[in-house]
Amino acid sequence: MIQRFLFLVLLCLSMFTAKAEVLADSLASKWKKDFNTGININQSSFSDNWKGGGTNTFAIGWFLNHSAKVVNNNWRLNSDLNLQVGFLQNRTQSLRKNVDRIFYEFKAGYRISPKWDFYGSTNFSSQFFQGFEYGKKNAAGIPVDSLVSNIFAPAYLTSSMGFEFHPDKSFYTRIGVGSLRQTFVFDDRISNAGLFGLEKPGDNIRNQFVFQYLMNIEKDIFQNINMKARYSALIDYFRMGYSNGVVHRLDANFTMKVNKYVSTNLQAVLFKDYDQDPNWQFSQILSMGVLYRLAD
Repeated sequence: MIQRFLFLVLLCLSMFTAKAEVLADSLASKWKKDFNTGININQSSFSDNWKGGGTNTFAIGWFLNHSAKVVNNNWRLNSDLNLQVGFLQNRTQSLRKNVDRIFYEFKAGYRISPKWDFYGSTNFSSQFFQGFEYGKKNAAGIPVDSLVSNIFAPAYLTSSMGFEFHPDKSFYTRIGVGSLRQTFVFDDRISNAGLFGLEKPGDNIRNQFVFQYLMNIEKDIFQNINMKARYSALIDYFRMGYSNGVVHRLDANFTMKVNKYVSTNLQAVLFKDYDQDPNWQFSQILSMGVLYRLAD
């Protein structure tokens, strides 16, 4: 009797495993992947007697983007990775970075109607290298470079659940009614300075229960010109109604393809986080370089 029972258990397990493999294979075959990477270079030089003014500069940047999607009758799954690093040097200053980003997001949406999903998502963001605030002066009045950020200092992990609206393929918006935003600062020099909203100097982790609103659009606005824009707002449930209770971020990217391997890219970021700075922060980069893309 025991032998028969074990045989039935093993048979059921083997059938379940085989079915799981078939389902996994059928799901894996539906992943649509898009990978692109490239290098951007900008350079200018002037002779010593150039009367028009200017200084020699050199900038180089690297980026990698990878996305994978599944869309079927029940699920909308999305994996998105974005890595960027860039450095700038001019004749009168040391090597400095001008772009530095690590971003990854995974989202699973279950269809509850043709245009609405119930979703769960997790995204992570940080940077690769140290960040400095230049031009500050010490007590003696001497300019010094002040360390203000580093890898995992800060790093943000946001987990969210809510509803996602898809009116068409190029646009979606999310309403994350239950979201947890975690801030990590694992560099003691930065955590001891009490930066990035830590409750007290020396802390390494901060947890916030927030409401998330997000809009995303991606479409070709002209021939060979693609626009991607993403706006997110995180509203702290315990600081609602206060000016320091909302984090805004807008990322906009315009890519113009010159040919299969060369592209021009304009990237802009508008950002406001009261725990970093009470004012709006803005960055903009225009670059041209070599692009390699692999999609299926």
